[in-house]
Amino acid sequence: MPVCPKGHPSQATDYCDECGTPMAAGGGVPATGPDAAAAPAAEGASPDPPGETCPDCQAPRDGRFCETCGHDFLAETPPASSPTPASAPAPGGAAPAAPGGPAPAEPGGWRVVATADREYHRRMLASADAGADQVPFPAYCPERRFALSGAEVLIGRRSSTRGIEPGIDLTGPPEDAGVSHAHALLVRTTEGSWNVVDLDSANGTYVNGSADPIPANQPVPLTDGDRIHVGAWTTLTVRAG
Repeated sequence: MPVCPKGHPSQATDYCDECGTPMAAGGGVPATGPDAAAAPAAEGASPDPPGETCPDCQAPRDGRFCETCGHDFLAETPPASSPTPASAPAPGGAAPAAPGGPAPAEPGGWRVVATADREYHRRMLASADAGADQVPFPAYCPERRFALSGAEVLIGRRSSTRGIEPGIDLTGPPEDAGVSHAHALLVRTTEGSWNVVDLDSANGTYVNGSADPIPANQPVPLTDGDRIHVGAWTTLTVRAG
């Protein structure tokens, strides 16, 4: 009578009638003698703990590898790593910036607030030549804030074909078509304040509601609260601290 690898006599030749072990488990020839139960375990195998089941498919354990899914019972399980909270505070209590998001403004640094200015839009319409294309005032334009950093910050509209990536990008929506792609430049002074320079833009750059644009390519000093008018309806208010 055939004997299973665990030493049980079995009428069946595929699986043991008593324990269910494959009669040719491990790819070898089934043991047929009374000494089969005392045969040494294969190298690398370990005794099966009573009642142990596979952690992957819950099948009863029978040897090193699960007969159902192939799970290796002797493989080491890597220790679970402690997740790092995505909102863990940075040193000093400040929350870190989200990956890929805008850099936070430096404490005490300068910034620019961009808004749609209806009064400035009216002045531009009144001064426009008759028959000139008129840029309509937007129905809705949320306030936008830009932190100033580095030595220079370009004001304009993004252009992938020309490789223009303004630090103060007024592309929109809504888009002020009166703003040149490279309209003006903010330049930091040695004292830490800022100047504005018009880059010979098509529609000019105005400061603090002046009827005349500032001269092209000449720096104009700015102070906290000054307003820079560009395009058809955009006003940039400079803030310090």
